[in-house]
Formats: sequence, C-alpha cells, structure tokens
Amino acid sequence: MALWDRIKDSAQTMQSQLLAKKNDLKSGAFRDASMAMCALVAAADGSIDPSERHRVAQLIATNEVLQNFPADDLRSRFDAYLDKLTMDFDFGKVSVLQEVAKAKKKPAEARAVVQIGIVIGGADGDFDATERAVVREACFALELDPAEFDL
Repeated sequence: MALWDRIKDSAQTMQSQLLAKKNDLKSGAFRDASMAMCALVAAADGSIDPSERHRVAQLIATNEVLQNFPADDLRSRFDAYLDKLTMDFDFGKVSVLQEVAKAKKKPAEARAVVQIGIVIGGADGDFDATERAVVREACFALELDPAEFDL
C-alpha cells in the first residue's frame, strides 16, 4: 500500500474512532487540548502561512466531533494558540503543550486529542515528519505511548 493510502486510511480510521466517542468528548479540557493540538500541527514546521491556517480552521469547523462546541469559541482558541506559536515558536510550543497535557486526566480524551492531531495532520494526505514529531511530543505530554498511534 502506498504511503499516501496508508495516511488517508489512518486519518479515516481515527475519525471513525472519534465519532464513536463523540458524546464522551464534551469537556473544556478536551476542547482546549484539541485546539492546542490543531495549532501545533498547523505550526509544526515553525511557520504558519495564511492558507494553512485557513485550511486547518475549515477542518475544525467541519469536524463532527468538534461540533460539540461553538465554532466561534473553537476558532478563537485555535487562533490564540497559533498566536503564541507565531510570536515565539519554542516558548509558545511549551505553553501550548501544557494545554494539551490538561487532557491527560481522562485517558479517552487524551487519546482523542492525539487522534485529532493525526486527522488534522493527515487531512491533506501528507502527514509529514514535523507534524508527526509534534503529535509524538503531545503523546509524551499526555503520558501516552506514541507507538499506540504508529508514531
């Protein structure tokens, strides 16, 4: 199977798993951690171009699992995390990973946050090395084994 197909299949599998848990994913910690994860993936290479920001914002708005929360609220949180990352990527990354780590109290939410990162990262069919690396770092922040997610 080509790498492209494996990435698409993995992202689709993760999305299906998320949908199955949608009703359990309504906490503020999950909301904040998932938006922090989206920002990390969007800024994984250290820069965020407007088209990438827009693409990730669209994915957030159309993701069924995230529709548990008001779209404007999600967007403002996503934008705030991206702003932290653009002002000072290294310092911002520490702060944003701390937000991700807040979901570790509930293992199902922690796994869902990682899955969101994989879905967002793989949505364009190219879950590149920098995106995989930030999702792997998020796994450590959430006290999850990256191997569980083939990272």
